[in-house]
Amino acid sequence: MLSLFMLKANAQTDSLALKFPTDSGYLSSFDGTKIYYEVSGEGKPVLLIHGFIVNSNSWKHGALYTDLLNAGYKVIVLDMRGNGKSDKPHDSLAYDNDAEAKDIMLLMDKLKIKSYAAVGYSRGSIITARLLVLDKRVKAAVMGGMGTDFTNPEWPRRIMFYHAFMGEDIPEAKGAVDYARSQNLDLLALAYMQRSQPSTPKEVLQKVKQPVLVICGNKDSDNGSAGDLAKLLQNSTFATVPGDHNHASGTKEFADAVKNFLFKNY
Repeated sequence: MLSLFMLKANAQTDSLALKFPTDSGYLSSFDGTKIYYEVSGEGKPVLLIHGFIVNSNSWKHGALYTDLLNAGYKVIVLDMRGNGKSDKPHDSLAYDNDAEAKDIMLLMDKLKIKSYAAVGYSRGSIITARLLVLDKRVKAAVMGGMGTDFTNPEWPRRIMFYHAFMGEDIPEAKGAVDYARSQNLDLLALAYMQRSQPSTPKEVLQKVKQPVLVICGNKDSDNGSAGDLAKLLQNSTFATVPGDHNHASGTKEFADAVKNFLFKNY
């Protein structure tokens, strides 16, 4: 039997679909990998980039997706390669050399987007950092649930998850692996994502000129100090909202902070 929460969530999704028809499809990326995407609403484009072990639907479970549509933005989501409805290459090289950022830039080309704001959460913030460096069309960005740890190319947490998803018994990562298995996710693709996960050096981040909101839950220290990440950026705003790493992005406070930032900076 569906829970009351799930019934309400489904009703809300149906209502949104009626109010904001969705254009969905697939991008054939630079190497032939098929990338699933959805576009809803009209107005200034905002791209939402999901994190690890989830897909684009994760945004629809929180307040931000609906609030951005109701505020008059065009909202773009995609399943990053290896996730959701997108292809899941079992070639480790398919995730190398900023493959995910390249997917996004090609999607923006396909959609004829001349400028956009990027909102990333957790691993999505790592990809957002690459877009800030690689794509001049990014006019403002949000990096949620992320500190400075990802700037280290030998980040121990990244390496730990790679080995865990490759099948090694690592107690600290057991919860994540068990969850991925319970959702029938592609563990090898997830491992390769961690293997090839990009890092952006601190000295490169210091040159980023676009306005960036760095935001995290007040109980989130999973990926290093978000405050220190904000200090690295020339034009940053720092905010905290209630919650831990797994729940902060779904809160009304998170949505309000992102909307206010975009209103002032985009």
